Amino acid sequence: MGHKVHPNAFRLGVFRPWEANWFANPKDYTKMLHEDLEMRRVILARLRNAGIAKIETERSSNAQLTVTIHTAKPGIVIGKGGASVDQLREDLEKRFGNRVRISIQEIKQPELDAQLVAENIASQIERRISYKRAMKQAILRTMRSGAKGVRIYCGGRLRGAEMARREWDREGRVPLHTLRANIDFGRATANTTFGAIGVKCWIYKDVAAPLRKQPVAADASAPIAEIAPQPELAAVLAEPQAAVVEVATPEPEGPPRRNEASTTARPALVGLPPSRANEKSRKKRPAPE
Repeated sequence: MGHKVHPNAFRLGVFRPWEANWFANPKDYTKMLHEDLEMRRVILARLRNAGIAKIETERSSNAQLTVTIHTAKPGIVIGKGGASVDQLREDLEKRFGNRVRISIQEIKQPELDAQLVAENIASQIERRISYKRAMKQAILRTMRSGAKGVRIYCGGRLRGAEMARREWDREGRVPLHTLRANIDFGRATANTTFGAIGVKCWIYKDVAAPLRKQPVAADASAPIAEIAPQPELAAVLAEPQAAVVEVATPEPEGPPRRNEASTTARPALVGLPPSRANEKSRKKRPAPE
């Protein structure tokens, strides 16, 4: 009970790719892993206000490191005339000793990115805005942007209360157990004067369509191979077949039906033979005057 699975890690390999794409020998794996983690901490600390949602890394065979930064504010990352990104690249090369190439991807709809939504709510809580108002406004903007469901969770000393509590709000549906559901997850921390407040956000965008096999179209220009006649089939077709004549069988005749007029004209007496019944009926008839 109480075991939670990270929604992004739960869907790795189904339709969500890895954020670090590289292979290493067993003796170099630990060194490269700590390089990746340190590099992400350096970039996030330097570009704190740039709205960074995700950082992807890729290592090639010639010891070149490619860093892809997904941000909602590319102007802050690039800087004036590209000065900021050049300075960042030089610092990373000097610190890790590898050739670094930085590419920047702009996020068109930041309202549909769970990490950016969580960071926005955390920044509002730090500015002493009510957490309920921040959650309601974030949910409203996300649903207007086309999301099918959103859930936001806040935990900590909300409103400066002495006892910490948890509050959450949801709109739409968030099917966490559906692997094909495209659910984005993000979390952030608001450092306030009365303690840290954690913010989590789940955004359900859509269901990823399963891969379907495309039918192979036949090439019209390809020649059609002739099928050789089979000897057994040819022998069967050559034999004359007798015509089958269907003869309709006559339906069996049932017992003759009684005349309705005769049966209704005179009722028969029950329990007497026919001759005595006729006598009784004659006796009951009045004599003609």
